[in-house]
Formats: sequence, C-alpha cells, structure tokens
Amino acid sequence: MSQQNVELYHRCIDAFNRRDLDSLLALMDDDVEAVSRLEAIEGSLKGHGGVRRWWDSWFDVWPDYRIEIVEVRDFGDVTLARLRAFGHGAGSDVPFEDLPWQLARWRDGRCVLWRVFNSREEALEAVGLAGRDVSAG
Repeated sequence: MSQQNVELYHRCIDAFNRRDLDSLLALMDDDVEAVSRLEAIEGSLKGHGGVRRWWDSWFDVWPDYRIEIVEVRDFGDVTLARLRAFGHGAGSDVPFEDLPWQLARWRDGRCVLWRVFNSREEALEAVGLAGRDVSAG
C-alpha cells in the first residue's frame, strides 16, 4: 500500500504542474484538508471547494509556479516530500525558488490531508518523527 501512496503523490504533483485541477481533485478525498503555509491569511481550505479557492488565487499570483520533487518518503499512510518550487510573480521577470516540505496523508487511495511546511523539522514533527534519523537510504 505504501508504495502506492508514493505513486499517488507523484500523480498529484504531475497534475499540479499540468494545471489539471480535475485530475488533482480526483486523487483527493471529498473532505480533504489542505493547509498552506499562508493559513493565517487564507483561512480554512476544506474539501474540494477549499482547494479550488486556493488554486484560483495561487495561480493568479504565481502563474508559472512549478514543483519538482527532490525526494518523497513513505511512512505508511503518510508521504513526506522535499520539494523545489520555482517561478515568477505575476507581472515580474524576477525568478524565485522555494524549498518547502509537504506531508500528504492517504486513506483508501485518496489524499485526506495536504500540508506544506517551511522546514524539514516542522514536517518531521507533524509526522511524529522529530529527532529521528530519517535520511534516505
């Protein structure tokens, strides 16, 4: 089951990069909880409606935003990914690069939690692995 979750995560990122919201939502539970690093500003992103709201506003600000998976690890019903995100702000030629971490929790082949973190430590704490050696290998 766990390798299946890694594959599902790759499919989510592929759908995101292709701007295929319907394919992304098909991989998410109807009641998915999405937690952005901008949660204090964006508020709750619950269910497909919340993901749609986030999607529309995100790509208005970052129209060419793309994600590259650096590494994705399996922790049973959770995948934890190290990402490289890059693009430009709307109307800007100035490039940016971001190195977030993302946790996805899976149930019955669908994502039920999609959460982004600023650091590896925050992500590992959320998975309950803070302070443990979880390096690839």
